[in-house]
Amino acid sequence: MIGNDGLTEAVKKETDAALNAHGLIKVRVFSDDRAAREAIFQTLSDELNAAPIQHIGKLLVLWRPKVEKERVVDEDRMAGPRDFKVLKYSKRAGQRPEVKTLRVLGNQRLTAGGNVRRAKPKPKVSLKKRSQS
Repeated sequence: MIGNDGLTEAVKKETDAALNAHGLIKVRVFSDDRAAREAIFQTLSDELNAAPIQHIGKLLVLWRPKVEKERVVDEDRMAGPRDFKVLKYSKRAGQRPEVKTLRVLGNQRLTAGGNVRRAKPKPKVSLKKRSQS
Protein backbone atom coordinates (compact mmCIF):
# COMPACT_ATOMS: atom_id res chain seq x y z
CA MET A 1 0.00 0.00 0.00
CA ILE A 2 1.24 3.43 -0.90
CA GLY A 3 0.02 6.11 1.51
CA ASN A 4 -0.01 9.90 1.54
CA ASP A 5 3.79 10.13 1.44
CA GLY A 6 3.76 8.75 -2.09
CA LEU A 7 6.49 6.66 -3.65
CA THR A 8 9.39 6.55 -1.18
CA GLU A 9 12.56 4.46 -1.14
CA ALA A 10 11.05 2.20 1.52
CA VAL A 11 8.03 1.53 -0.69
CA LYS A 12 10.30 0.68 -3.63
CA LYS A 13 12.37 -1.65 -1.46
CA GLU A 14 9.29 -3.49 -0.14
CA THR A 15 7.80 -3.72 -3.64
CA ASP A 16 11.05 -5.20 -4.94
CA ALA A 17 11.10 -7.74 -2.10
CA ALA A 18 7.47 -8.70 -2.79
CA LEU A 19 8.20 -9.15 -6.51
CA ASN A 20 11.19 -11.37 -5.66
CA ALA A 21 9.04 -13.48 -3.36
CA HIS A 22 5.82 -13.71 -5.35
CA GLY A 23 6.32 -12.52 -8.92
CA LEU A 24 2.83 -11.03 -9.28
CA ILE A 25 1.70 -8.40 -6.78
CA LYS A 26 -1.07 -5.88 -6.28
CA VAL A 27 -0.27 -2.40 -4.98
CA ARG A 28 -2.98 -0.16 -3.56
CA VAL A 29 -2.43 3.59 -3.87
CA PHE A 30 -4.34 5.90 -1.49
CA SER A 31 -4.37 8.92 -3.76
CA ASP A 32 -7.30 10.47 -5.58
CA ASP A 33 -5.11 11.93 -8.36
CA ARG A 34 -5.25 9.57 -11.36
CA ALA A 35 -2.22 11.16 -13.05
CA ALA A 36 -0.13 10.64 -9.91
CA ARG A 37 -1.20 6.97 -9.75
CA GLU A 38 -0.20 6.48 -13.39
CA ALA A 39 3.16 8.12 -12.71
CA ILE A 40 3.72 5.82 -9.71
CA PHE A 41 2.73 2.83 -11.87
CA GLN A 42 5.24 3.74 -14.59
CA THR A 43 8.00 4.58 -12.10
CA LEU A 44 7.63 1.28 -10.26
CA SER A 45 7.59 -0.74 -13.47
CA ASP A 46 10.64 1.07 -14.91
CA GLU A 47 12.82 1.10 -11.79
CA LEU A 48 12.04 -2.47 -10.71
CA ASN A 49 12.12 -4.03 -14.22
CA ALA A 50 8.56 -5.23 -13.80
CA ALA A 51 5.80 -5.45 -16.37
CA PRO A 52 2.81 -3.18 -15.73
CA ILE A 53 -0.13 -5.56 -15.98
CA GLN A 54 -3.22 -3.64 -14.91
CA HIS A 55 -4.35 -0.33 -13.43
CA ILE A 56 -7.95 -0.33 -12.22
CA GLY A 57 -8.91 2.52 -9.95
CA LYS A 58 -6.48 2.64 -7.03
CA LEU A 59 -5.14 -0.87 -7.64
CA LEU A 60 -1.93 -1.49 -9.60
CA VAL A 61 -0.81 -4.96 -10.68
CA LEU A 62 2.89 -5.62 -11.40
CA TRP A 63 4.61 -8.77 -12.64
CA ARG A 64 8.22 -9.86 -12.81
CA PRO A 65 9.37 -13.45 -13.43
CA LYS A 66 10.71 -15.11 -10.32
CA VAL A 67 14.38 -16.03 -10.30
CA GLU A 68 14.83 -19.78 -9.96
CA LYS A 69 17.03 -20.67 -7.02
CA GLU A 70 19.85 -23.08 -7.68
CA ARG A 71 19.33 -26.22 -5.64
CA VAL A 72 22.20 -28.41 -4.58
CA VAL A 73 21.25 -32.07 -4.48
CA ASP A 74 23.27 -34.30 -2.19
CA GLU A 75 22.79 -37.87 -3.38
CA ASP A 76 24.19 -39.36 -0.16
CA ARG A 77 21.58 -37.64 1.98
CA MET A 78 18.73 -39.80 3.18
CA ALA A 79 15.53 -38.84 4.94
CA GLY A 80 16.30 -38.46 8.60
CA PRO A 81 14.36 -39.91 11.49
CA ARG A 82 11.33 -37.97 12.70
CA ASP A 83 9.78 -38.11 16.15
CA PHE A 84 5.99 -38.21 16.48
CA LYS A 85 3.92 -38.05 19.65
CA VAL A 86 1.10 -40.59 19.61
CA LEU A 87 -1.79 -40.72 22.06
CA LYS A 88 -2.68 -44.31 23.03
CA TYR A 89 -6.02 -44.77 24.78
CA SER A 90 -6.48 -47.48 27.38
CA LYS A 91 -8.99 -50.30 26.86
CA ARG A 92 -10.23 -49.83 30.42
CA ALA A 93 -12.54 -46.93 31.08
CA GLY A 94 -11.33 -44.20 33.40
CA GLN A 95 -7.63 -44.67 32.61
CA ARG A 96 -5.58 -41.78 31.29
CA PRO A 97 -4.36 -42.00 27.72
CA GLU A 98 -0.65 -42.67 27.38
CA VAL A 99 1.58 -40.38 25.31
CA LYS A 100 4.27 -42.25 23.38
CA THR A 101 7.04 -40.76 21.29
CA LEU A 102 7.71 -42.87 18.20
CA ARG A 103 10.73 -42.48 15.94
CA VAL A 104 9.94 -42.96 12.26
CA LEU A 105 12.86 -43.53 9.89
CA GLY A 106 13.03 -42.48 6.25
CA ASN A 107 11.72 -45.80 4.91
CA GLN A 108 8.86 -46.04 7.41
CA ARG A 109 5.44 -44.52 7.83
CA LEU A 110 3.05 -43.98 10.72
CA THR A 111 -0.37 -45.61 10.35
CA ALA A 112 -3.64 -44.14 11.58
CA GLY A 113 -3.61 -46.56 14.52
CA GLY A 114 -0.24 -45.28 15.72
CA ASN A 115 1.86 -48.19 14.44
CA VAL A 116 5.12 -47.84 12.55
CA ARG A 117 5.23 -49.74 9.25
CA ARG A 118 7.73 -49.96 6.46
CA ALA A 119 6.82 -47.89 3.46
CA LYS A 120 5.72 -49.88 0.46
CA PRO A 121 8.14 -49.76 -2.45
CA LYS A 122 6.91 -47.65 -5.33
CA PRO A 123 6.09 -49.60 -8.49
CA LYS A 124 8.49 -48.88 -11.32
CA VAL A 125 5.77 -49.19 -13.96
CA SER A 126 2.21 -47.93 -13.58
CA LEU A 127 -0.71 -50.35 -13.52
CA LYS A 128 -2.04 -48.95 -16.80
CA LYS A 129 1.28 -49.52 -18.59
CA ARG A 130 1.59 -52.97 -17.00
CA SER A 131 -1.82 -54.02 -18.31
CA GLN A 132 -1.01 -52.81 -21.83
CA SER A 133 2.16 -54.91 -22.06
